[in-house]
Amino acid sequence: MLLSSAVFVVWAALVAWFDCRTRRVANRLVAVGAAAAFACAAVHAAPFGVAPAAAALGALVGCAALLPFFAFGLMGAADVKVFAVLGAWCGTGPLLGLWVAASLAAAVHALTLLASERWRACSGVRWSPWRNGQPAFEIGTRRATPYAALLVGAASLHLLGGALQGAVH
Repeated sequence: MLLSSAVFVVWAALVAWFDCRTRRVANRLVAVGAAAAFACAAVHAAPFGVAPAAAALGALVGCAALLPFFAFGLMGAADVKVFAVLGAWCGTGPLLGLWVAASLAAAVHALTLLASERWRACSGVRWSPWRNGQPAFEIGTRRATPYAALLVGAASLHLLGGALQGAVH
């Protein structure tokens, strides 16, 4: 399970990196994550301990849960696909908690951007304390939250928490 955990962490790190840098997650990266999740489940080496049927159900639930947000234009397709792959990795059990954790982090991100803009407007200073005069995670004129990065971050913390709990017992 150590190898499958490492595969998950590397995949999650790549998703986070691409999402933060470009606000895109390549379909190839999503496909590799899904293939790895199902392969790990098939050989009973999934880092989150899911069986193949649980991985399939998790992927379906993950996709169905966020698809309405995509349909209403509230999030990108990559976020939905990444959440479906997380369902394949984790099964259905942790999905609600991962979604809540990522949503809370997204709220903090949005409030930070808002506070930064207010600070810049009120101070009359064109300098921002964040990065190159722009708030963190702003790409050009787009200020979208890197939600896929937050989802895989929450899942990585969940995996770490399970590993720490296992080490204690």
